[in-house]
Amino acid sequence: MMVKGILIAFSVIAALATLAPLLKKDDWWIRAFDFPRVQITIFTSMVSIALFFIFGKSGYWQYLFALILIACAGYQLKRIYPYTWLAKKQVLKNRQAAEDSKISILVANVLTPNRRASDLLKIIKTKSPDIVLTLESDTWWEQQLQPLEADYPYTVKKPLDNLYGMHLYSRLALVAPEVKFLVEEDIPSIHTSIKMRTGHHVRLYCLHPTPPSPTESETSTERDAELLMVAKHIKERSKSVIVAGDLNDVAWSRTTRLFQEISGLLDPRIGRGFFSTFHAKYPFMRWPLDHIFHSNDFTLISIERLPYFGSDHFPLFAAMNHQPEAESFQEEPEAQAADEKWAEEKIKKAAPDGGRLGE
Repeated sequence: MMVKGILIAFSVIAALATLAPLLKKDDWWIRAFDFPRVQITIFTSMVSIALFFIFGKSGYWQYLFALILIACAGYQLKRIYPYTWLAKKQVLKNRQAAEDSKISILVANVLTPNRRASDLLKIIKTKSPDIVLTLESDTWWEQQLQPLEADYPYTVKKPLDNLYGMHLYSRLALVAPEVKFLVEEDIPSIHTSIKMRTGHHVRLYCLHPTPPSPTESETSTERDAELLMVAKHIKERSKSVIVAGDLNDVAWSRTTRLFQEISGLLDPRIGRGFFSTFHAKYPFMRWPLDHIFHSNDFTLISIERLPYFGSDHFPLFAAMNHQPEAESFQEEPEAQAADEKWAEEKIKKAAPDGGRLGE
């Protein structure tokens, strides 16, 4: 009876974990279920199998619970399927890119108390990206990363002690870079244009909004508003775009999908894998928190999750080729009117004045 009770309890938990994110609520404990969809899928599958193996044909109740669990697993699989190798790739592979039309970026949430800066510097030297973005970097990290400036003369530095510092290093010229505080006064983002070797300008947005959690923010309102505000701005004003950072949201969440649909940006992970960057220390509790999105005038050269360097995040690297003709065969995502209305409500709730994005 104890085992039966445990399996019933597990079945209820699995069902609730699947149903909770369907609620259009911002509470952190609801939005938290957006993250472990892979783990929930595995958990529900294992419990449904256990129902049959342990109880066999002893009654109809296990069939009912097993069907519920199979339905839950099926729904979870539907959400994560685009990020598997079985799905169609959203961004096409480019194998013969000219050097001048290439652009690469490395994103690394360093974890402020982490002291393995030398390991990160080695990774950066090995990959040799055009752009390096660090998150959670404070004054100590700024000092440790100073050697980069010999190869990366264009910089934007915003060291903070609140886990939201941000540093940008670039080999390519930065045009009119700005640090903005879009929704919260102590949460920065970097906005700049990048002059590629061809002379083409690309707009770069570097983001790191707060996550919904009991220690950070009780709701996802601020995070969602910042992402959707930037998405709306991109749709209205920008053409060639790259968005990079730790969005504190997973690729398959409603907010991230809506961010893509409103902005029209593409996700190079779709059809290629999860590239889960967090948590670096716990293999069975990982999901994709760090992101690189781009407009449809880029094709993909490569995307990689890079080695561990002491942080709770792995670095993420992507190399792209600017290929304007790709616009004709890479379809932009599009948002439905109801979703755009929901996004407007989110933005107004967090930033009644429309935020501080500007031109």
